[in-house]
Amino acid sequence: MRKVLCILMVCILFLLTGCSGNTGNQGGKSGPVTITIWHDKEDAVIAVLQEAVKVLEPDIVVVFEKKTGMTESLKLVGNDKNAAPDMYFFAHDKIGVYAEMGILTPITELLGEDALAGYVPLTVKGATYKGKLYQVPLYFETLLFMYNKKYMAEEDVPATTEQLYSYMQRKTKYGHYGFVEQHSTPYYAAGWIHGFGGSLITDAGVPCLDSSEVKAALAYHKKFVDYMPGETEYATVNTLFTEGMAHATIAGPWFVPTVRAAGINVGIAPMPIVDETGLPLAPYSGIQGLHVLKVHVPEKQAAIVKVLEVLMQPEVSVKLAKVSGCAPAVESCYTLEEVTSDPLIMAMKQTAETAIPMPNIPEMDVMWTVTGNLLTDVNMSGQDIEPASAAAQKKALELIEAMK
Repeated sequence: MRKVLCILMVCILFLLTGCSGNTGNQGGKSGPVTITIWHDKEDAVIAVLQEAVKVLEPDIVVVFEKKTGMTESLKLVGNDKNAAPDMYFFAHDKIGVYAEMGILTPITELLGEDALAGYVPLTVKGATYKGKLYQVPLYFETLLFMYNKKYMAEEDVPATTEQLYSYMQRKTKYGHYGFVEQHSTPYYAAGWIHGFGGSLITDAGVPCLDSSEVKAALAYHKKFVDYMPGETEYATVNTLFTEGMAHATIAGPWFVPTVRAAGINVGIAPMPIVDETGLPLAPYSGIQGLHVLKVHVPEKQAAIVKVLEVLMQPEVSVKLAKVSGCAPAVESCYTLEEVTSDPLIMAMKQTAETAIPMPNIPEMDVMWTVTGNLLTDVNMSGQDIEPASAAAQKKALELIEAMK
């Protein structure tokens, strides 16, 4: 009798063990396939994606997991089959770091060589690292020139930087500012440097902080900085604009809901042209999209491809643009009236013609801090540009060498 009971217990345990495994992650061998996507996005953005992937159920179940400290977590577990997600939804600027770690799968290996045919060129450039595509772009964002229509008349909206400077000279008085920006923050100051044909770093990872273009941009920009408040923090600059104390600013699309909530009739205009070069202020752009980790591809490739194909549909891009306040990555979206009638989206599309994707090379991690210190030295501490640029270049080279 005891022998029979033992045999029955072994059989029961075997059945329980066979049914309790994570079958959702076994590449469709039995039961649904679970695809996990890490992200750092707002609920409204993820709701659009969740609704779109419902069409794949019950065969494929997509789980969106909001992750704090996602960039560092990916460095730690990106190759860990038990801890890594299947994909992550994030900006493009960390692609180089993860590609060098060997944890990313090129998109073309999953979707073919023409995977991003029909995408806005800016987004394709941002998704590319060393000739390979590592992201499926969903939408992008650029900085925009915004103005308060109560104070800045249409005829005063500057077409050139000298027109902007003249306006600042006339209007910066009695606690009001003609124009404000985060002048000593690299993400914002980069637009001025690009407007002089310069860059913070080359595609090969060589710093350019002592180049003639960067030094010329710093010198020219300084005269604008002199008509702005010394405090350059995000909160200070934005408060001045939302409280009607600044007539114009350069800010991201994420700022527009706050501005409108403050009752400001905000206008959006093209970036001014730099008189000395004939080039527009060309801000950095962030491209938000999906990246596939290598670790789960062998067993889940078919399911991953289906998820990507669903989320690449133009209608998904349009819905994402509406809830994110950003611009669709797919060119065909710009033939739709609901997109072309949105001035914010179309302003970003126009800016995308000259905007620069944030560098996605690993060396850029060094440049944010070094460039920020250089801007502070020049704009706020009054240091001479020549020695300050030389010192910043030397520091950047040292830090990049230490990365190797």
